[in-house]
Amino acid sequence: MSDISTEKVKCLIIGSGPAGYTAAIYASRANLKPLLFEGLQPGGQLTTTTEVENFPGYPQGVTGPEMMEDLKKQAERFGADIRFGIATKVDFSGPIHKVWIDDNKLIEADSVIIATGATAKYLGLESEEKFKGTGVSACATCDGFFYRGKDVVVAGGGDTACEEAVYLAGLCNKVYLVVRKDFLRASKAMQERVFKTKNIEVLFQHTTKEIVGDMSGVTGVLLTNKNNEEVHISIHGFFVAIGHQPNSEVFKPWVKTDEVGYIETVPGTCKTNISGVFACGDVQDKHYRQAITAAGSGCMAAIDAERYISEKN
Repeated sequence: MSDISTEKVKCLIIGSGPAGYTAAIYASRANLKPLLFEGLQPGGQLTTTTEVENFPGYPQGVTGPEMMEDLKKQAERFGADIRFGIATKVDFSGPIHKVWIDDNKLIEADSVIIATGATAKYLGLESEEKFKGTGVSACATCDGFFYRGKDVVVAGGGDTACEEAVYLAGLCNKVYLVVRKDFLRASKAMQERVFKTKNIEVLFQHTTKEIVGDMSGVTGVLLTNKNNEEVHISIHGFFVAIGHQPNSEVFKPWVKTDEVGYIETVPGTCKTNISGVFACGDVQDKHYRQAITAAGSGCMAAIDAERYISEKN
């Protein structure tokens, strides 16, 4: 332990998606001199998105990596100290919050903003990984627009899958909802919406064997039915909707979460149950999960942190 270096800061930001970088912009401009650690995936989930068309300020659209680089540069312009590193342990027991980075650096912070996001769950297929960003997506709201008038598959049987299928049905020619079981796990209300939507076909007791495609992207999917027979469907988009996992594990001993792991915040704020610790972005948002809502909550978290420090002093 004696080899661990210690650094003291007013504001520590953990995570680097739209929420983390926006918090860094606002915290920098409030003279909090924030230190931000980017985490496992610098730039967050958007770095795996090829095209972003719904973030205000980009009339021609922008790629996910370009947008995240712009946000990072904007935060650095105002003095944010952005580094690579992962929070491996925390201690929120006292007025000074302690966060260990990569097990070899201790950060003592007056305030902490958690912006570690959530990770979409995937099926685990090799072909799924191959076509991520070119036909495979985990967000219909983000990418559905690219498949207007085309046929797509949604994999999953819960509320999220049904919501995504209904949303896509308003854009696409046909939506196949691939369900592993012989029933939907979604609420009755969501089930009714699915069954009433004419261009949604539910394929019960089918599992995805392989997503097929070429240099242009996804062209079809190979399914297996309950009789172990293979079924090929021609599609252009494959949406995985089997849930998200909030990246909150390291904070759970201190910060209150729901049963899934989303950090609970005081309604209308980014305050957690720990004074001086705030959460923003997808790690605390199980409803919207959009870049723009994450950025908005990052702004809120920075303002909450600034007010907390002002009142403390």
